[in-house]
Amino acid sequence: MVTIILMGQLQTDDGERDLACEISEPVSVQRLIRRQPRLRQHVGQLMKEKKLMITINKRIASEDSLVHDGDAIKLVAHDGMGGTGLAPM
Repeated sequence: MVTIILMGQLQTDDGERDLACEISEPVSVQRLIRRQPRLRQHVGQLMKEKKLMITINKRIASEDSLVHDGDAIKLVAHDGMGGTGLAPM
């Protein structure tokens, strides 16, 4: 099982901040996020725009980093200048 922890203003459509995900083999962060229908669509958009900081087990990671069973992933939105990256466009 992998845990995805949403930090700051990020949350699921239901307002949750922690997701437990089953994986059968190592998978990229990007693929894991795409498999989660409960994540708001803007999480994928933030990742596409490079406005999402990712850590795996407290180490900085990227969308291409592999996630293994037992890992904890934290996602934090940012705009590159100290903001959350969630401001209206």
